[in-house]
Amino acid sequence: MHTAYLKLLHSLCAAASPLLSPLTTLRRYSARRRGGSGGGISSSRMNALAATSRNFKQAAKLLGLDSKLEKSLLIPFREIKVECTIPKDDGTLASYVGFRVQHDNARGPMKGGIRYHHEVDPDEVNALAQLMTWKTAVANIPYGGAKGGIGCSPGDLSISELERLTRVFTQKIHDLIGIHTDVPAPDMGTNAQTMAWILDEYSKFHGYSPAVVTGKPVDLGGSLGRDAATGRGVLFATEALLAEHGKGIAGQRFVIQGFGNVGSWAAQLITEAGGKVIAISDVTGAVKNSNGIDIAKLMKHSAENRGIKGFDGGDAVDPTSLLTEECDVLIPAALGGVINK
Repeated sequence: MHTAYLKLLHSLCAAASPLLSPLTTLRRYSARRRGGSGGGISSSRMNALAATSRNFKQAAKLLGLDSKLEKSLLIPFREIKVECTIPKDDGTLASYVGFRVQHDNARGPMKGGIRYHHEVDPDEVNALAQLMTWKTAVANIPYGGAKGGIGCSPGDLSISELERLTRVFTQKIHDLIGIHTDVPAPDMGTNAQTMAWILDEYSKFHGYSPAVVTGKPVDLGGSLGRDAATGRGVLFATEALLAEHGKGIAGQRFVIQGFGNVGSWAAQLITEAGGKVIAISDVTGAVKNSNGIDIAKLMKHSAENRGIKGFDGGDAVDPTSLLTEECDVLIPAALGGVINK
Protein backbone atom coordinates (compact mmCIF):
# COMPACT_ATOMS: atom_id res chain seq x y z
CA MET A 1 0.00 0.00 0.00
CA HIS A 2 1.65 3.23 -1.13
CA THR A 3 1.61 6.13 1.35
CA ALA A 4 1.62 8.71 -1.44
CA TYR A 5 -1.42 7.09 -3.06
CA LEU A 6 -3.31 7.06 0.26
CA LYS A 7 -2.51 10.74 0.89
CA LEU A 8 -3.66 11.59 -2.62
CA LEU A 9 -6.91 9.67 -2.15
CA HIS A 10 -7.58 11.46 1.14
CA SER A 11 -6.83 14.83 -0.50
CA LEU A 12 -9.14 14.00 -3.37
CA CYS A 13 -11.95 13.18 -0.94
CA ALA A 14 -11.38 16.34 1.05
CA ALA A 15 -11.73 18.33 -2.17
CA ALA A 16 -14.77 16.32 -3.20
CA SER A 17 -16.58 16.49 0.13
CA PRO A 18 -18.22 19.90 -0.42
CA LEU A 19 -19.52 18.57 -3.75
CA LEU A 20 -20.92 15.45 -2.10
CA SER A 21 -22.23 17.01 1.11
CA PRO A 22 -25.98 16.72 1.76
CA LEU A 23 -25.80 20.00 3.68
CA THR A 24 -24.35 21.69 0.60
CA THR A 25 -27.24 20.30 -1.44
CA LEU A 26 -29.74 21.64 1.12
CA ARG A 27 -28.10 25.05 1.16
CA ARG A 28 -28.16 25.27 -2.63
CA TYR A 29 -31.76 24.13 -2.73
CA SER A 30 -32.70 26.73 -0.10
CA ALA A 31 -30.80 29.42 -2.01
CA ARG A 32 -32.68 28.64 -5.22
CA ARG A 33 -36.02 28.79 -3.38
CA ARG A 34 -35.03 32.22 -2.03
CA GLY A 35 -34.04 33.29 -5.53
CA GLY A 36 -30.32 33.05 -4.81
CA SER A 37 -27.54 31.50 -6.92
CA GLY A 38 -26.90 28.41 -4.87
CA GLY A 39 -25.98 26.22 -7.81
CA GLY A 40 -28.08 24.49 -10.45
CA ILE A 41 -30.22 21.42 -9.97
CA SER A 42 -30.72 19.26 -13.04
CA SER A 43 -34.12 19.63 -14.70
CA SER A 44 -34.36 15.87 -15.08
CA ARG A 45 -33.13 13.09 -12.87
CA MET A 46 -29.52 12.35 -13.79
CA ASN A 47 -28.29 8.78 -13.90
CA ALA A 48 -26.80 8.06 -10.46
CA LEU A 49 -23.43 6.94 -11.83
CA ALA A 50 -23.18 9.93 -14.18
CA ALA A 51 -23.92 12.35 -11.33
CA THR A 52 -21.38 10.74 -8.99
CA SER A 53 -18.71 10.60 -11.69
CA ARG A 54 -19.37 14.25 -12.55
CA ASN A 55 -18.71 15.30 -8.93
CA PHE A 56 -15.56 13.17 -8.85
CA LYS A 57 -14.25 14.76 -12.05
CA GLN A 58 -14.89 18.25 -10.67
CA ALA A 59 -12.87 17.37 -7.57
CA ALA A 60 -10.10 15.81 -9.69
CA LYS A 61 -9.94 18.98 -11.78
CA LEU A 62 -9.61 21.15 -8.66
CA LEU A 63 -6.70 18.97 -7.52
CA GLY A 64 -5.05 18.84 -10.93
CA LEU A 65 -5.17 15.06 -10.71
CA ASP A 66 -3.23 13.03 -13.27
CA SER A 67 -5.64 11.68 -15.93
CA LYS A 68 -4.35 8.10 -15.54
CA LEU A 69 -4.98 8.16 -11.79
CA GLU A 70 -8.38 9.77 -12.34
CA LYS A 71 -9.40 6.94 -14.65
CA SER A 72 -8.01 4.34 -12.27
CA LEU A 73 -10.04 5.74 -9.36
CA LEU A 74 -13.24 5.82 -11.43
CA ILE A 75 -13.08 2.17 -12.50
CA PRO A 76 -14.29 -0.24 -9.79
CA PHE A 77 -12.00 -2.97 -8.48
CA ARG A 78 -14.62 -5.68 -9.16
CA GLU A 79 -18.24 -5.92 -10.31
CA ILE A 80 -20.30 -9.01 -9.41
CA LYS A 81 -23.66 -9.97 -10.89
CA VAL A 82 -25.39 -13.18 -9.84
CA GLU A 83 -28.67 -14.98 -10.43
CA CYS A 84 -30.63 -15.85 -7.28
CA THR A 85 -33.39 -18.41 -7.82
CA ILE A 86 -35.52 -19.42 -4.84
CA PRO A 87 -38.64 -21.53 -4.21
CA LYS A 88 -41.50 -19.29 -3.11
CA ASP A 89 -43.97 -20.21 -0.39
CA ASP A 90 -46.53 -21.35 -3.00
CA GLY A 91 -44.04 -23.80 -4.54
CA THR A 92 -43.22 -21.74 -7.66
CA LEU A 93 -39.69 -20.64 -8.54
CA ALA A 94 -38.67 -16.98 -8.73
CA SER A 95 -35.41 -15.53 -10.04
CA TYR A 96 -33.79 -12.28 -8.96
CA VAL A 97 -30.55 -10.54 -9.94
CA GLY A 98 -28.06 -9.63 -7.23
CA PHE A 99 -25.17 -7.17 -7.52
CA ARG A 100 -22.03 -6.37 -5.53
CA VAL A 101 -19.65 -3.67 -6.70
CA GLN A 102 -16.29 -3.46 -4.93
CA HIS A 103 -14.88 -0.07 -5.81
CA ASP A 104 -11.56 0.51 -4.01
CA ASN A 105 -9.55 -1.19 -1.25
CA ALA A 106 -6.48 1.08 -1.07
CA ARG A 107 -7.39 2.31 2.45
CA GLY A 108 -8.58 -1.03 3.83
CA PRO A 109 -11.34 -3.63 3.42
CA MET A 110 -14.19 -2.49 1.21
CA LYS A 111 -17.35 -1.49 3.06
CA GLY A 112 -20.93 -0.77 2.06
CA GLY A 113 -24.58 -1.68 2.38
CA ILE A 114 -26.84 -4.17 0.62
CA ARG A 115 -30.22 -2.86 -0.48
CA TYR A 116 -33.35 -4.71 -1.55
CA HIS A 117 -35.43 -2.63 -3.95
CA HIS A 118 -37.12 -3.18 -7.31
CA GLU A 119 -35.13 -0.32 -8.89
CA VAL A 120 -31.68 -1.70 -7.98
CA ASP A 121 -29.47 -1.69 -11.09
CA PRO A 122 -25.72 -1.87 -11.86
CA ASP A 123 -25.28 1.89 -12.37
CA GLU A 124 -26.92 2.77 -9.05
CA VAL A 125 -24.86 0.16 -7.15
CA ASN A 126 -21.68 1.34 -8.90
CA ALA A 127 -22.36 4.97 -7.95
CA LEU A 128 -23.10 4.09 -4.32
CA ALA A 129 -19.93 1.97 -4.09
CA GLN A 130 -17.89 4.90 -5.39
CA LEU A 131 -19.49 7.22 -2.84
CA MET A 132 -18.59 4.79 -0.06
CA THR A 133 -14.92 5.05 -1.07
CA TRP A 134 -15.04 8.84 -0.79
CA LYS A 135 -17.09 8.84 2.43
CA THR A 136 -14.79 6.50 4.35
CA ALA A 137 -11.78 8.54 3.18
CA VAL A 138 -13.35 11.89 4.11
CA ALA A 139 -14.09 10.54 7.60
CA ASN A 140 -10.56 9.05 7.68
CA ILE A 141 -11.89 5.56 8.46
CA PRO A 142 -9.58 2.72 7.25
CA TYR A 143 -12.04 1.19 4.79
CA GLY A 144 -12.64 1.25 1.07
CA GLY A 145 -15.95 1.41 -0.76
CA ALA A 146 -18.45 -1.21 -1.90
CA LYS A 147 -22.20 -1.57 -2.36
CA GLY A 148 -24.65 -4.33 -3.21
CA GLY A 149 -28.28 -5.04 -3.84
CA ILE A 150 -30.94 -7.36 -5.16
CA GLY A 151 -33.62 -6.24 -7.59
CA CYS A 152 -36.74 -7.26 -5.66
CA SER A 153 -39.72 -5.79 -3.82
CA PRO A 154 -39.17 -6.88 -0.19
CA GLY A 155 -42.71 -5.88 0.78
CA ASP A 156 -44.07 -8.53 -1.60
CA LEU A 157 -41.95 -11.31 -0.08
CA SER A 158 -42.62 -13.26 3.10
CA ILE A 159 -40.01 -13.46 5.87
CA SER A 160 -39.10 -17.03 4.83
CA GLU A 161 -38.76 -15.95 1.17
CA LEU A 162 -36.50 -13.05 2.17
CA GLU A 163 -34.37 -15.45 4.20
CA ARG A 164 -34.02 -17.89 1.29
CA LEU A 165 -33.14 -15.05 -1.08
CA THR A 166 -30.52 -13.65 1.29
CA ARG A 167 -28.92 -17.05 1.85
CA VAL A 168 -28.76 -17.82 -1.90
CA PHE A 169 -27.18 -14.41 -2.56
CA THR A 170 -24.62 -15.07 0.19
CA GLN A 171 -23.82 -18.50 -1.28
CA LYS A 172 -23.04 -16.82 -4.62
CA ILE A 173 -20.71 -14.14 -3.21
CA HIS A 174 -19.23 -15.69 -0.02
CA ASP A 175 -15.79 -16.19 -1.61
CA LEU A 176 -15.64 -12.50 -2.54
CA ILE A 177 -16.57 -10.93 0.81
CA GLY A 178 -14.87 -11.28 4.19
CA ILE A 179 -13.48 -9.57 7.26
CA HIS A 180 -10.37 -8.32 5.44
CA THR A 181 -11.94 -8.09 1.97
CA ASP A 182 -15.45 -6.64 1.88
CA VAL A 183 -17.84 -6.08 4.80
CA PRO A 184 -21.57 -5.70 3.94
CA ALA A 185 -24.06 -3.69 5.98
CA PRO A 186 -27.81 -2.97 6.01
CA ASP A 187 -29.30 -0.47 3.58
CA MET A 188 -32.71 0.31 2.14
CA GLY A 189 -35.00 -2.73 2.42
CA THR A 190 -32.59 -4.68 4.64
CA ASN A 191 -32.00 -4.72 8.40
CA ALA A 192 -30.27 -6.48 11.30
CA GLN A 193 -32.14 -9.71 10.54
CA THR A 194 -30.80 -9.67 6.95
CA MET A 195 -27.26 -9.29 8.30
CA ALA A 196 -27.84 -12.20 10.72
CA TRP A 197 -28.80 -14.44 7.77
CA ILE A 198 -25.69 -13.37 5.84
CA LEU A 199 -23.48 -13.99 8.88
CA ASP A 200 -24.98 -17.44 9.44
CA GLU A 201 -24.71 -18.49 5.80
CA TYR A 202 -21.17 -17.12 5.42
CA SER A 203 -20.12 -18.98 8.59
CA LYS A 204 -21.17 -22.30 7.03
CA PHE A 205 -18.32 -21.87 4.53
CA HIS A 206 -15.72 -20.00 6.57
CA GLY A 207 -16.42 -20.73 10.24
CA TYR A 208 -18.04 -18.37 12.71
CA SER A 209 -17.16 -14.86 11.51
CA PRO A 210 -19.26 -12.18 13.26
CA ALA A 211 -17.15 -9.35 11.80
CA VAL A 212 -18.15 -10.23 8.22
CA VAL A 213 -21.12 -7.83 8.48
CA THR A 214 -21.97 -4.71 10.45
CA GLY A 215 -25.48 -3.72 11.51
CA LYS A 216 -26.20 -7.20 12.89
CA PRO A 217 -28.24 -7.83 16.07
CA VAL A 218 -26.49 -6.90 19.32
CA ASP A 219 -26.83 -10.52 20.49
CA LEU A 220 -24.60 -11.56 17.58
CA GLY A 221 -21.95 -8.92 18.26
CA GLY A 222 -23.63 -5.87 16.78
CA SER A 223 -23.10 -2.33 18.10
CA LEU A 224 -25.47 -0.57 20.48
CA GLY A 225 -27.02 2.44 18.74
CA ARG A 226 -26.38 1.13 15.22
CA ASP A 227 -30.10 0.92 14.41
CA ALA A 228 -30.62 4.62 15.09
CA ALA A 229 -27.26 5.82 13.75
CA THR A 230 -28.33 6.96 10.26
CA GLY A 231 -31.46 8.70 11.55
CA ARG A 232 -29.38 10.35 14.29
CA GLY A 233 -27.00 11.54 11.57
CA VAL A 234 -29.96 13.24 9.87
CA LEU A 235 -30.78 14.93 13.20
CA PHE A 236 -27.19 16.19 13.61
CA ALA A 237 -27.03 17.46 10.01
CA THR A 238 -30.37 19.24 10.43
CA GLU A 239 -29.22 20.82 13.71
CA ALA A 240 -26.05 22.08 11.99
CA LEU A 241 -28.02 23.54 9.08
CA LEU A 242 -30.58 25.27 11.31
CA ALA A 243 -27.81 26.62 13.57
CA GLU A 244 -26.44 28.56 10.59
CA HIS A 245 -29.75 30.43 10.55
CA GLY A 246 -29.85 30.93 14.32
CA LYS A 247 -32.54 28.28 14.81
CA GLY A 248 -32.95 24.92 16.53
CA ILE A 249 -35.06 21.79 16.05
CA ALA A 250 -37.71 22.83 18.59
CA GLY A 251 -40.74 24.48 17.07
CA GLN A 252 -39.83 23.68 13.45
CA ARG A 253 -42.26 21.84 11.15
CA PHE A 254 -40.83 18.80 9.38
CA VAL A 255 -41.91 16.75 6.37
CA ILE A 256 -40.19 13.37 5.91
CA GLN A 257 -40.27 11.31 2.73
CA GLY A 258 -39.55 7.69 3.68
CA PHE A 259 -40.34 5.79 6.86
CA GLY A 260 -37.78 3.02 6.76
CA ASN A 261 -34.85 2.79 9.14
CA VAL A 262 -33.58 6.32 8.41
CA GLY A 263 -36.91 8.14 8.20
CA SER A 264 -38.52 6.47 11.20
CA TRP A 265 -35.58 7.11 13.52
CA ALA A 266 -35.18 10.67 12.22
CA ALA A 267 -38.87 11.30 12.94
CA GLN A 268 -38.60 9.83 16.44
CA LEU A 269 -35.43 11.78 17.34
CA ILE A 270 -36.71 15.05 15.86
CA THR A 271 -39.93 14.70 17.89
CA GLU A 272 -37.89 14.05 21.06
CA ALA A 273 -35.90 17.23 20.31
CA GLY A 274 -39.11 19.29 20.14
CA GLY A 275 -39.70 19.33 16.39
CA LYS A 276 -43.14 18.79 14.89
CA VAL A 277 -43.39 16.19 12.10
CA ILE A 278 -46.49 17.16 10.11
CA ALA A 279 -46.30 14.79 7.12
CA ILE A 280 -44.66 11.43 6.34
CA SER A 281 -44.78 9.02 3.41
CA ASP A 282 -43.52 5.55 2.53
CA VAL A 283 -44.09 3.17 -0.38
CA THR A 284 -47.61 2.35 0.87
CA GLY A 285 -48.96 5.89 1.24
CA ALA A 286 -48.68 9.23 3.03
CA VAL A 287 -50.22 10.87 6.08
CA LYS A 288 -50.50 14.52 7.18
CA ASN A 289 -51.42 16.10 10.50
CA SER A 290 -50.83 19.84 10.88
CA ASN A 291 -50.84 19.47 14.67
CA GLY A 292 -48.03 16.92 14.53
CA ILE A 293 -48.04 13.16 13.96
CA ASP A 294 -47.81 10.79 16.93
CA ILE A 295 -44.59 9.07 15.83
CA ALA A 296 -44.66 6.28 18.44
CA LYS A 297 -48.20 5.39 17.36
CA LEU A 298 -47.23 5.54 13.68
CA MET A 299 -44.19 3.28 14.24
CA LYS A 300 -46.42 0.70 15.95
CA HIS A 301 -48.96 0.87 13.09
CA SER A 302 -46.20 0.59 10.44
CA ALA A 303 -44.65 -2.47 12.13
CA GLU A 304 -48.02 -4.23 12.39
CA ASN A 305 -49.21 -3.35 8.88
CA ARG A 306 -45.90 -3.27 6.93
CA GLY A 307 -46.46 0.38 6.06
CA ILE A 308 -48.15 3.60 7.10
CA LYS A 309 -51.21 3.17 4.88
CA GLY A 310 -54.40 3.16 6.92
CA PHE A 311 -52.94 5.12 9.86
CA ASP A 312 -55.75 6.95 11.64
CA GLY A 313 -53.62 9.62 13.29
CA GLY A 314 -53.88 12.03 10.36
CA ASP A 315 -55.30 12.58 6.90
CA ALA A 316 -54.23 10.38 3.99
CA VAL A 317 -52.62 12.47 1.23
CA ASP A 318 -51.10 11.82 -2.19
CA PRO A 319 -47.48 10.66 -1.64
CA THR A 320 -46.38 12.50 -4.80
CA SER A 321 -47.38 15.83 -3.22
CA LEU A 322 -45.26 15.31 -0.11
CA LEU A 323 -42.13 17.02 -1.45
CA THR A 324 -44.07 20.26 -1.99
CA GLU A 325 -45.91 20.34 1.35
CA GLU A 326 -45.41 23.64 3.20
CA CYS A 327 -42.88 23.12 6.02
CA ASP A 328 -39.69 24.48 7.57
CA VAL A 329 -37.49 21.43 6.86
CA LEU A 330 -37.97 18.78 4.17
CA ILE A 331 -36.10 15.51 4.70
CA PRO A 332 -35.90 13.15 1.68
CA ALA A 333 -35.14 9.81 3.41
CA ALA A 334 -36.15 7.42 0.65
CA LEU A 335 -34.58 7.11 -2.82
CA GLY A 336 -31.97 9.55 -4.10
CA GLY A 337 -32.52 11.97 -6.94
CA VAL A 338 -36.02 13.04 -5.88
CA ILE A 339 -35.35 16.80 -5.80
CA ASN A 340 -35.30 18.10 -9.36
CA LYS A 341 -36.19 21.33 -11.15
